[in-house]
Amino acid sequence: MPRDSRDILTDLPPPAADARLAYGEKPLQFGDLRLPPGDGPFPLAVVIHGGYWQATYNLIHTGHMCIALAGAGIATWNVEYRGIGDVGGGWPGTGEDVARALEFVDELPLESRSVVLVGHSAGGQLALWATKRAQLPVVALAPVSDVRESVQRTGPDGAPARFCAGSRFEELSPLELLPLGVRQVLIHGTADESVPYAMSARYVEAAGGEAELVTLEGTGHFELIDPQAREWPEVLAVIRSVI
Repeated sequence: MPRDSRDILTDLPPPAADARLAYGEKPLQFGDLRLPPGDGPFPLAVVIHGGYWQATYNLIHTGHMCIALAGAGIATWNVEYRGIGDVGGGWPGTGEDVARALEFVDELPLESRSVVLVGHSAGGQLALWATKRAQLPVVALAPVSDVRESVQRTGPDGAPARFCAGSRFEELSPLELLPLGVRQVLIHGTADESVPYAMSARYVEAAGGEAELVTLEGTGHFELIDPQAREWPEVLAVIRSVI
């Protein structure tokens, strides 16, 4: 029976990272560092997990992807952050955590020759938002690039509305922050039932030459972060091309 990539959310936890480092004083202000074998310097992917910004989900499920990236010679900084349901989670606290984690990159115990942000789903929104200030290239995997549309589509009780909590879309929605001033590659499957493929298509059109879209025909939402999925080699190739 073919693997269902949604199982990545419930798979057994990956082996422990090389180091778990705090980038702030709050309990959830930490990240997992994984290094490739051998001597550096290594390129670094700052990985921002998704989960519709909710505290129910954490960095464990993107740990599998980080192990695969390390095996391909790319160091990873897998970032945790406060989500909806955590004290201080939601906007702006969640964004503040991600921004602080990016500032901490210079303090990581590794020499990196290049850095890329890799965000999935809600983590894609956070990666695109954060790079407006960080000015790092981004690979956004099925990102929530239009938060306004997500709120309208899911209603006032949905996670996007609870995440925004009355904040202005102009402050946090990547579509409304354009131009970002950096290279952005969005990867999205046409069969995604969580974040519509059309959202990425609209975003890339609005972004002009600074963004490009890699379309995966018939692909859903979670294959993009599943190293066992047939789509993984293409995702890895894109990350390598950007970093």
